[in-house]
Amino acid sequence: MSEAQFYTFFTGGLGLLIAAALMIAWQLWRLRDEERDGAISALDGISHEMRINLQRMANEVAQIVDTQEAGPDVLLPVQHPQLDGVNASLIKTNRNAIAVIGATYQELEARKMALRAVLAQKRDLSATLDDAMDATINGIATLYMWEEHAGVRPSEAGTVRSWHVRDWMKAHGFSANSFPGMHLRDEVVERLRQYGLHLTPRPLTHTAHEYYSMQYDRKADPHAPFWKRKPKTEEVMAVAAADEAAEYIDEDFEDTHEGEADITPSENVDAALAEIEAMDDDLPEDDEAYAEEDSDEAGRLPN
Repeated sequence: MSEAQFYTFFTGGLGLLIAAALMIAWQLWRLRDEERDGAISALDGISHEMRINLQRMANEVAQIVDTQEAGPDVLLPVQHPQLDGVNASLIKTNRNAIAVIGATYQELEARKMALRAVLAQKRDLSATLDDAMDATINGIATLYMWEEHAGVRPSEAGTVRSWHVRDWMKAHGFSANSFPGMHLRDEVVERLRQYGLHLTPRPLTHTAHEYYSMQYDRKADPHAPFWKRKPKTEEVMAVAAADEAAEYIDEDFEDTHEGEADITPSENVDAALAEIEAMDDDLPEDDEAYAEEDSDEAGRLPN
């Protein structure tokens, strides 16, 4: 083999190796994209599956309330194959939220079983229906946290406007009048607030008439409309007491010396000069003679 043929063979083999490496990389990248798309689809399937089950539960409860002669066959069993598939797979997701959804399904199934037993025995449905409605409200709240906040804890979701929750329910087909004698959207908002979600605006504590007509002291009223002032610490109270005592002493001093006339600087100088002249007049004669002798000796030269 000549040198030219060797270089040709080497170049061709290197090119095939690079092409094979690129093909393998492209296949791995495609598999990874397919797995990611499958995981996203599976998680979306959990939302769709739970929404269908909750809507079915709401319709069944409403049908039982409207039709007193309904039998236990009205309540269909709760099925969740999408959730089971995600639990069996290694999809990277919030497993705590998945566990909450599983517990919600268990609650729904338990309420349905209780309703079936009551319907079969022809007993009073009021308490069991209330439990079923409460479970449905919990399920809707769980579904909202899963879809809108990736299943995080309500206290970690931040601030949310209450109208956003209502618009979400409206878009998902949860009517406000799904349950008789209950506004479903208001109940879901209150349930989320109980779970710790910071919803704004907060519910009103006073009517307009009560708010504008009441007279209150924010220091004394712990339930004031705006806020209660922070209680002062012992150190702050001690400093405040000392300031009050100093002010009281200053006021007493001013009241005591209020009648005294103020002395101007010129009057002070005149008084000082008069005092010096009085002291000169009070000098004894011996002191004056001694002063004269000292003055005479001061003018003589030493011998």
